[in-house]
Amino acid sequence: MKMLTLGKLGEGVEVELLVRGQSDLGEVAPEIKASERQAAVAIADLEWREMEGDDCELQYGDGPNEAQDSDFPTVERSRLQEMLLLLGLETHQVQKLSLQDALQISSDSMRNWAPQAPKDLPWNFLRKLQALNAEARNTTMVLDVLPDTRPVEKESQMEEEVIYWDTADDISADIYSFSELPTPDTPVNPLDLLCALLLSSDSFLQQEIMLRMSLCQFALPLILPDSENHAHTFLLWAMRGIVRTWWSQPPRGVGSLREDSMVLPRAPAFAFVRMEVSSNSKSQLLNAVLSLGHRQRDCFWHRDMSLGTSPREIADGLVEISWFLPSGREDLDLFPEPVAFLNLRGDIGSHWLQFKLLTEVSSAVFILTDNISKKEYKLLSSMKGSATKYYFILSPYRGKRNSNLRFLNRLIPVLKMDHSHVLVKVSSTDGVRFTRRVRSIVAHVARSPCRRVSVEDMAHAARKLGLKVDEDCEECQRAKDRMERITRNIKDSDAYRRDELRLQGEPWRKAARVEKELCQVQWAVDPPDKHRAELSHRLLELRTQQSSHDPAGGMQEFIAGISCPSLGERQYFLRWMEWGLAWVAQPRPRQSPEAVLTLRLKQVGAGDLSEPLWPEPLGVEHFLREMGQFYEAESCLVEAGKLPAGQRRFAHFPGLALELLVQGLPLELIDGNTLSAPLRWVTGLLKELHAHLERRSRLVVVSALGVPATGKSTLLNTMFGLRFATGRGRGPRGAFMQLVTVAESFSQDLGCDHILVIDSGGLIGGAPATAGERFELEVSLATLIMGLSNVIVVSLAETRDIPPAVVHAFLRLEKMGHVPNYQFVYQNLHDMSVPGPKPRERRPLLEHPADVSRAAAQVDKQGEGLRTLAYLAFCDPEKQHVWHIPGLWNGVPPMAAVSLGYSEAIFELKRCLLENIRNGLSNPNKNVQQLIELVSQL
Repeated sequence: MKMLTLGKLGEGVEVELLVRGQSDLGEVAPEIKASERQAAVAIADLEWREMEGDDCELQYGDGPNEAQDSDFPTVERSRLQEMLLLLGLETHQVQKLSLQDALQISSDSMRNWAPQAPKDLPWNFLRKLQALNAEARNTTMVLDVLPDTRPVEKESQMEEEVIYWDTADDISADIYSFSELPTPDTPVNPLDLLCALLLSSDSFLQQEIMLRMSLCQFALPLILPDSENHAHTFLLWAMRGIVRTWWSQPPRGVGSLREDSMVLPRAPAFAFVRMEVSSNSKSQLLNAVLSLGHRQRDCFWHRDMSLGTSPREIADGLVEISWFLPSGREDLDLFPEPVAFLNLRGDIGSHWLQFKLLTEVSSAVFILTDNISKKEYKLLSSMKGSATKYYFILSPYRGKRNSNLRFLNRLIPVLKMDHSHVLVKVSSTDGVRFTRRVRSIVAHVARSPCRRVSVEDMAHAARKLGLKVDEDCEECQRAKDRMERITRNIKDSDAYRRDELRLQGEPWRKAARVEKELCQVQWAVDPPDKHRAELSHRLLELRTQQSSHDPAGGMQEFIAGISCPSLGERQYFLRWMEWGLAWVAQPRPRQSPEAVLTLRLKQVGAGDLSEPLWPEPLGVEHFLREMGQFYEAESCLVEAGKLPAGQRRFAHFPGLALELLVQGLPLELIDGNTLSAPLRWVTGLLKELHAHLERRSRLVVVSALGVPATGKSTLLNTMFGLRFATGRGRGPRGAFMQLVTVAESFSQDLGCDHILVIDSGGLIGGAPATAGERFELEVSLATLIMGLSNVIVVSLAETRDIPPAVVHAFLRLEKMGHVPNYQFVYQNLHDMSVPGPKPRERRPLLEHPADVSRAAAQVDKQGEGLRTLAYLAFCDPEKQHVWHIPGLWNGVPPMAAVSLGYSEAIFELKRCLLENIRNGLSNPNKNVQQLIELVSQL
C-alpha cells in the first residue's frame, strides 16, 4: 500500500500515513525522551521563525519549548496562575482534585444554586456535569445579596443578572495583576474555566469530566494548553473511557450496531482553524455542519452563545474534537460513516505546533481568514508536499481583496488546490446554503481515498512532534503492561472462566444451593438434626474441594495489580482491566430493551431461569468474585476446625477489595449468576469498611430495584456520579454497591457520614406460581436489598407493573417491622420529545386506603403479586412519591444529548431523597456494625 511522507522534524523523526483506510500512526512508537521532545519542539520553533522573517511581527508564544523561556512575556507565564487564583484552584496544582472530591455530598447537593463568585464556578460546573445538565457550560453568576433578601432557590430568576466581582474584597489582590485577565465587567469564558479545571484535576477526574461532556454532546478537549509550563498535553487517557454506539454499514454486506471506545475507530478527520482575523465563526460553522435542518447543535462553544464573547485568557491553543456518528436512518444521517471534526482555538501562527499536528492527521483543513499577506503565505508554503487537502473560507467584505487574490493564486500550486477550494461566505443570510456546501465537501472527501486516523493514531503523531501524551506516565504504562499480561491469554471468555476462574460457576452454584437449604433448616421451628448435619457435611466437602485449588496465573497477576503500593498505579490498573476485558472477547449479541423484556416474559414459565438471557461479558467482577470464593472456602474450613487460623492465605482479600470500593469501583454484593450473597465475603468486606471509616461510620443505604431495562443504573449514575455498568448486556445481574462520602461540614445536618448505593439487576414481572426457582432467588435478592435499605427507588416500565418479587419481599420485611422510604419512578423509555418536565407529581399511591392484610390476601389469591400501584396498600402517602421521568435522550442516539428535562427531574429526585434522609422519613440510619448484623439475619 502506498505511503506518503508528510514531513520531517530533525533526524529520524518523520510522520507517514496510509493513503486510505489504515494508518501506520497506530503502530507503537518509542516514547520520546524529554530532551528529544525539546529538540523536536525547538526545530518546529525554528521552522516557524524562518517563515516569519524580519518583516513579520507575529509572535510565536505557545509551545512546549522550555529552551525558549526568555521568549515568553512575564504576563503569559502568570496568566494561568492568576486565573487559577480567581477560580479558587491555585492549591490544586500539586494536590490535584480527585473524583472523590467532586462526588462528595454537601449542602449544595440539595439546592439548585447559582454561582455568586468566580470561585463557585468550577464546583457549579462539576455539579451540573454530574447531572448531565446541557447548561453546564453556562458560567453566569448572580448578585451576592444578603441571605434575608436572597430570592428563593429558583435558578431561572437568579441567572438573569450577571455579577461582577470587586478585587478589593481580597486584601492581598494586586489590582494590576488583572490587567490581562477578566476585569470587573468581563465574566469568565467557559473554555477558560474548562481548561483551568482540567489542569487542576487528576487523570481519573479528567476521565469523568470527558465522559459526562460526551453524553451532553459537548466538544471534547483533545489538546490541553498549558502556557504557564510551556507544555501542552494530548488527552488520550482522559478520552479512552468514552464508549459510543453507532450504525456501521460496510460497503458490501449487512449493517449492524457497533460499540467501541472513541479512541479506537479510524475515521476521516476535518480540521477547522483560523489564520489571523476572520469575521466568520469556526465554531458556529462547525455546529451548523453537524446540525440537521433548523435544529441547531451547540457542540462547540461559540461567540453568539451566552458569554461567548468573553475574551479567552488561557484557552488559546486548545484543540477540541467532536464526531458525527450515523444512526442507520437515512433521514437523520448527514454522513454514512463516523467523521471527526477538530477545532483549534486561536490563531495558527501563535499555535504552530498544534496546527502542524492537525495538518498531519486531518483529511482536510478548512482555514478561515480575512487576510492573506506575505506572512501567511510563508506560513502555508511550508505545507508544500502535504497529503492534506486545504480549503479557504473568506469574507468578501473584509481584508485586502487584491492581496488575497495574489497570494491565493501563488498558494494554489503549492498546496495542490484549485479554485473550488476557495469558499466565500457572502453574508450572514447565506448561512444555510453555505453550510450545505461545506457539508458536501466533507462528504466528498470522506468518500474519496483519504487519510483515516483514530485518536490513538493522533497521539502517536503528537509524540513525534514533541507533544506530551497523558497516557505516557510510568504508572499508567506499568498498569497497562500488567493488564496485557492477563488479557493476552484470554481467547474465549467462557473457556477462560472455566479454566482459570475455577471456584465460581458450578462449584459456587452447588455451594450456594446447599447454604440456602441449610439456612432454611436453621430457621425452621424444629429442624431435624440429621438433615442439618448432612447439609453441613456436604457444604464442607464442596468448600474443601474449592480450597484444593490455587489461584491461577491470571488471578495472581490481578491480585498483584490491586496490591500495588502506588494508589495511582492501582487505579490505572483497574481502568485498564475494565477496558481490556471489555474488548478482548467476541462482540456480544445486541438486543433492544423491548426484546429483553419480551424474552423474559416468555421464559418465565420455563422453570429454572438461573441461566442468563445473553452471554455474560467477562469483567473485573469475575476476578473479585474468585477472590471472594477463595476467602469463603478458607473461612468455612477455619470455622469447621479443618484449618488453623494461623495458616490462612487469603484473610487479606477483603481489605484489598475494600480499597477498590473506597476508590470508586462498584463491588458485587450479590452474585448475578447464582443470585446468592457470599455471606462470609460480604461480612468480611463490611468489617473492613467499619475499620476504615472509624468514627465516620454512620450509613444510609439507597438502593434501586425494578424491571429490567428501565434505566436504574443510569439513574443512579446521574444522581450520584457513580460508575455502575450500563448498556445492553452490561447491566448488573445481581447487586453491586458503591460508597458516596458526605462532607464533614454537612454530615451532622444530614445525619450520616456516607451513603451506600446499591444497584440491582432487573426482576421478572411474571407470575410467581410459574416462575420456579428463578422467582424464589429474586425474592431472596429483593428481601436482602430492601432489608438493608433506608430508601428504595422502584424503577417501573410504562406497563405500571410492580415486580411480584418486590411485593413478596415487602410482606416478609413488614413482619419484621422494616418499612423503608419508597420512591416509585416511571421512566419514559421511548418518547424522545417529552414536553416540559413534571418530575415531582406527588400524590397518594392509593385512591382507597387498605391494610397490609388485604395486600397479603391479594398475593395468596391471585398468585401473581400486586400488578399496579393501586394494590400497594402498604405505602404511606405522606412519605412516598411517584415520579414521572422524561426520556433520557433529546433526539435520536447516537447524536442525541441527554435531555434537560431528564437531568432536572433526576436532580429533583435526588434532592427529595436527601430531604427525606435529613428529615428522618426513612428508616433510622445504621452504622456498619448494624449492617453486618442485618446481612446475617436476612
